[in-house]
Amino acid sequence: MNTSGLIRALYDLIYPSVCPVCDRVTSRFAADICPDCQRRLSFVGRSYCMTCGKPVDEADEYCADCKGRRHIYDEGRSLLVYDEYASASVYRFKYRGRREYAACYARLMHERLERKIRSWDPDVMIPVPVHKSRLKKRGYNQAALIADELAKRTGIPVDKGLILRKVATGAQKNLSAAERQKNLKKAFIATGNVVKYRTVLIVDDIYTTGATMDALAAVLKDAGVRKVYFVTLCIGRGI
Repeated sequence: MNTSGLIRALYDLIYPSVCPVCDRVTSRFAADICPDCQRRLSFVGRSYCMTCGKPVDEADEYCADCKGRRHIYDEGRSLLVYDEYASASVYRFKYRGRREYAACYARLMHERLERKIRSWDPDVMIPVPVHKSRLKKRGYNQAALIADELAKRTGIPVDKGLILRKVATGAQKNLSAAERQKNLKKAFIATGNVVKYRTVLIVDDIYTTGATMDALAAVLKDAGVRKVYFVTLCIGRGI
């Protein structure tokens, strides 16, 4: 074993990987998820909405939400369906300090979504910002952790200071689509020279109604961005 391999083996021994599904130390060196746990995950398949990426029946091109309204963002894709396994994992990631999950999330997103991301040809990735009060309480922005890990694999730069969340919006998981839109109205502000970017890729953990993506896309396009896409770790089946 060469020196770098030895260092890696020692690192794995001291800081073993933790599976983001079962939250246990993985059974193999350098594995970031248990094989059985990965098989439990519900990856978004080949039948998805052509706008938001939500799973749909094979005969449908768009989900019920995107058939009924036009989004401000251009297109998006997600890795997983937001089911019991994904929701438990994301909860620990966001609220129990499991920052290390981000590396596994990003690896899987890169493996399954890279072709689509490359087709969009983004100039930059922007993680959905959190308000400074929430950042202080939580200690990190989970979307930024995923974006940083994706940047390592794609080479696409991350800009965390371009958009700020100036309004501390409340929890949105129990709100309707209309209530989410109202909650996010004027929540974000551009702080830098946005026009230098033609195409922006937003990164987040969960997509539900698209209210957050639309709010960000509106700010970005008002500032001169031409195309706004998104990738998220999870997506719900419906509103």
